[in-house]
Amino acid sequence: MVGGALVRRFQREPGVTLLVKTRAELDLSSQAATAAFYAAEKPEAVIMAAAKVGGIHANSSYPAEFLFENLAIATNAINGAYRAGVKRLLFLGSSCIYPKLAPQPMTESSLLTGPLEPTNEAYAIAKIAGLKLCEYYRRQHGVLYHSVMPTNLYGPGDNYHAQNSHVLPALIRKFHEAKEAGRTVVVAWGSGTPKREFLHVDELAEACAFLLKLSNLPDLVNIGTGTDVTIKELTELVAQVTGFKGRIAWDATKPDGTPRKLMDVSRLTALGWKARVGLREGIEKTYASYLVEQTAGTLRT
Repeated sequence: MVGGALVRRFQREPGVTLLVKTRAELDLSSQAATAAFYAAEKPEAVIMAAAKVGGIHANSSYPAEFLFENLAIATNAINGAYRAGVKRLLFLGSSCIYPKLAPQPMTESSLLTGPLEPTNEAYAIAKIAGLKLCEYYRRQHGVLYHSVMPTNLYGPGDNYHAQNSHVLPALIRKFHEAKEAGRTVVVAWGSGTPKREFLHVDELAEACAFLLKLSNLPDLVNIGTGTDVTIKELTELVAQVTGFKGRIAWDATKPDGTPRKLMDVSRLTALGWKARVGLREGIEKTYASYLVEQTAGTLRT
């Protein structure tokens, strides 16, 4: 999803030649394969968007894989870039790097000030290691390696797996299938009270393009909208957009995760960028792309 958005954005950028490989063509968890890619392609700049990702269920079920694979991807890509002489690298982290009970909205300075959310601790540790590696290569070697922390993302190319997807695509699939099947009740996880922030993935790509044009950036920059909604509000909005007319039942035996995850985007705003796509508009666009991908047989499930 993120890689697709970045490709769409930079294909429109004058003077940019994209060097892209599919997961099947390049295994970033392999140090040898990553080094060979750098040696052959000799990129001038790198955007590190690759990761093993998933929702609460996937993170809780496969913590060893989430830690190992994401550590391998980050270290191979960042160290490989430095060894290949790459001077500019942008590493994409995640809002889950911040403490579970970080003051809201979360500032970049809250990093490493408290315990992480247990359900995605493994993923968060790997991402923290990657952004710190960028920080230390920049400090020690003078290369412009820096990181951005996107909030929860959604949009074209998202993963709609029944168990391993994030909340918004999971809701789109659940409500769409309930509508198609004529069901009158949809069960949603948790209490509905946690609050989350959502950014359309094309907006993330725009922010990355903007930041890569700046010559002196902080090591860490949050990317988000600066606004959030409860999971209950999100669920009701997705039901409306998909056209589901039935009842929503809440299963409070399922985990809620972090109570709130809102990004402080004042650093990004001060640099000159602000999100423009509202949540309803973004969900409408995403549901439209869901239907197109479903018809084309390209839906990630």
